[in-house]
Amino acid sequence: MTRSSTRVDAHVKVLDDDVVARAKARGIDALVYAPHFTRLPTIRERASWHTDDELTVVPAREVFTGDWGNRRHLLALGLTEPVPDYITFEAAMAEFQRQDAAVLVPHPSFATISLTRPEIAAHDERLDALETYNAKLLPHQNARARNVAEATGHPGFGSSYAHLRGTVGEAWTEFDGDLASPEAIVDAFREGRPRTVYHWPGAGHQIRGLIEFAHLAYENTWEKLDRTFLSGDEPTLPSNVAYDGRFDDVSVYR
Repeated sequence: MTRSSTRVDAHVKVLDDDVVARAKARGIDALVYAPHFTRLPTIRERASWHTDDELTVVPAREVFTGDWGNRRHLLALGLTEPVPDYITFEAAMAEFQRQDAAVLVPHPSFATISLTRPEIAAHDERLDALETYNAKLLPHQNARARNVAEATGHPGFGSSYAHLRGTVGEAWTEFDGDLASPEAIVDAFREGRPRTVYHWPGAGHQIRGLIEFAHLAYENTWEKLDRTFLSGDEPTLPSNVAYDGRFDDVSVYR
């Protein structure tokens, strides 16, 4: 049966059988799966394993550019080769362009981890969409993101940004037509096709968002920073043997 529209939760960090079941129960047709500190081959394998006739899982990478204190997040869909974290912003953008990836801006202007409005304007033609609703963020933060998208003329997208299973499907981006494959969904973002951003109403949605927001405390702790760098062999560090030294000259940590 061909769908008249496709609902995409455009950024989640978790994926298992429970997540798939919840997404389907919430009416989601596709998930963009981009877990932290996980290499592209692993993401692809997990995405393929959980894709079926009812739900498409699109493998993606949220790449951290710059150093930990000044990082800028970029969400890349349609990558053909792995790209590590903690390389320069310009190097990441060049690699995305070489691979013809769709480049989305998650949580614009949020804290010190996001592209600012001047940065977005400066790279206008290289960015395919800005997140205008993130279930994890507070209302004034989402309103600011919408204002940035409107001011810079970029299409929007919405996501649950779920780090916790219970948040999956709380927000989504809806495209007309049946986008039945990961490639079709990547094309829709890359080509700027019309879409509408939705989220669930009510107190339950707000509570789940607040729980996710509280989870940010762990996301930015020294514990996580220590785990990332002191081990020296994290999968998405440029120094990892898997990258064969290709990104050594653009790594922000030497």
